[in-house]
Amino acid sequence: MLDRGEQYTKMGQWPADVGIVAMELIFPSQYVDQAELEAYDKVAAGKYTVGLGQACMGFCTDREDINSLCLTVVWRLMERNSISYSSIGRLEVGTETILDKSKSVKTVLMQLFEESGNTDIEGVDTINACYGGTAALFNSVAWVESSAWDGRFALVVAADIAVYAKGNARPTGGAGAIAMLVGPNAPLVLERGVRATHMRHVYDFYKPDLMSEYPTVDGKLSIQCYLSALDQCYQLFCSKIQKHNEERFGLKHLDAVLFHVPYCKLVQKSLARLMLNDFVRASEEERSIQYPGLGAFKNVKLEDTYFDRDIEKAFMTLSKSAFEEKTQPSLLVANQVGNMYTPSLYGGLVSLLISRGAQELAGKRVALFSYGSGFASSMFSLCVSLDGNPGSPLKRLVDNLKHVKPQLELRHKIPPEEFNSIMETRENNHHKAPYTPQGSLDVLFPGTWYLDKVDEMHRRSYKQVPHNGLST
Repeated sequence: MLDRGEQYTKMGQWPADVGIVAMELIFPSQYVDQAELEAYDKVAAGKYTVGLGQACMGFCTDREDINSLCLTVVWRLMERNSISYSSIGRLEVGTETILDKSKSVKTVLMQLFEESGNTDIEGVDTINACYGGTAALFNSVAWVESSAWDGRFALVVAADIAVYAKGNARPTGGAGAIAMLVGPNAPLVLERGVRATHMRHVYDFYKPDLMSEYPTVDGKLSIQCYLSALDQCYQLFCSKIQKHNEERFGLKHLDAVLFHVPYCKLVQKSLARLMLNDFVRASEEERSIQYPGLGAFKNVKLEDTYFDRDIEKAFMTLSKSAFEEKTQPSLLVANQVGNMYTPSLYGGLVSLLISRGAQELAGKRVALFSYGSGFASSMFSLCVSLDGNPGSPLKRLVDNLKHVKPQLELRHKIPPEEFNSIMETRENNHHKAPYTPQGSLDVLFPGTWYLDKVDEMHRRSYKQVPHNGLST
């Protein structure tokens, strides 16, 4: 059990080592195989699996919505970590999956706190495409570090259902939710003073039709915005860290690099782009030693390279070992579930933790790049605590995520034709009232919260699948 008394310093003092104390990740119990989807869609073999780097895509029936996902992930976090509902003083939700233009998802989550009698909980929802979860995390850390903090934990929830209309974009969907407990003396500490942010007004991906789940997407512009935001954030991030170091800071100083994952192939290209940034910033002598054979690119300008295949290929080849060491371990969930939008980056953090383990990650510095279309982006870093031994907070955090891999194996594979039928059901009944969902309850994981009905006034009610503890 996490004893609140052990988790915070004496009131009036600056809380030490504020960051992530515990995490929980959920994803749909059903998925479609991307290779089978390629055949069904009559596209070239490898278009989704190799071209996008995706193996499976999780999806929700009409039994699950953004509220039910958040109810499930919060309930699981509290149960698995034996956290008292009275120990939460702030709860903020990051999502772009909107069911109501006024009522926040956070208020729906308050039903979990009724039995404890705890209604003194700050925070509501934070919205901007895939960036909302990161904004919620920053806000929660700031609350713990502020004069408003009362010694309790903050709880950050990031969740989304990413669905697309039929066509090229549909295979880049996914769904999931993550909950993060934030407090002092954390095993994953947000590094102070080095956070870098870049924001602009662009229509690259947006959802102007409030009666549809589907976005409007300018695919090429979206990729350009993502890569340009990465350039700006990385350069500023490096310059802030470099103020405290004599040596030029770069990719070699980071033990792991995590990215928002629209699809896995873009992440591999993004890691290569960080190496390109280091190349551009390097001196002539450094280039000749560290980047042999790339002299032809010495005068390149980053803004001219977003779709330059020669540069992309050269730096993907050069960065292959760095990618395998620093980034590939973070792509397990993304490869198997797809783009979860706001939880995507933090699904990468969970993947890294369960792939590498507590002792291997102890003392490491992890950089994270968050991107939300429109657009908002940040790069920040987590410092992993030095103690990864049994009984340590870091080991406890990692051990409480060991269910993720087995639960991926427990999912139900659905044929592409049935998947498309389920998507049509969602599309045809989006915002319908009154409405009784049609999806089967039998396929849902034990303990999953689900939508029971929507009444004539659009009021949604939820129930929970029976469970006997948390075996997974």
